[in-house]
Amino acid sequence: MVNLWFMGPLIWLIIMAIMVIVEIITVGLTSIWFAGGALIAFFASLFGAPAAVQIVLFIIVSVLTLALFRPKAVEHFNKTRTKTNVDSMIGKRVKVIEPISNLDGTGTVLLNDVEWTARSSTGQVIEKESIVVVKEVKGVKLIVEKES
Repeated sequence: MVNLWFMGPLIWLIIMAIMVIVEIITVGLTSIWFAGGALIAFFASLFGAPAAVQIVLFIIVSVLTLALFRPKAVEHFNKTRTKTNVDSMIGKRVKVIEPISNLDGTGTVLLNDVEWTARSSTGQVIEKESIVVVKEVKGVKLIVEKES
């Protein structure tokens, strides 16, 4: 006959191992927090907590650690990420080479020696030779704002 007392902790260790393996495969910083919840449930089962308490602890710890620690962890790991392509354009100062008017559907800026269609983020007309800052990229258009 199988010792049922031993099965509770074993199940939580298996769940924890699966969550760690999923995290290693996906590297999404999501399932690792569930591994932490399984670890707490494992210790609760060692101390003889009922299955319902173990499950509640697993859910609470997993959700709390996911909500509280994942955003900071993602921020920490992404701070050294090199911006590429479109991401690198945001925040750049560029020169207007054709007046920008959202109403008339006109406007061009020069960014890295390439002409881009531009629109004003505020809707204001921006004159030629003005310096603007790229706020976002929508398709092939730069959304810009006049520099203060």
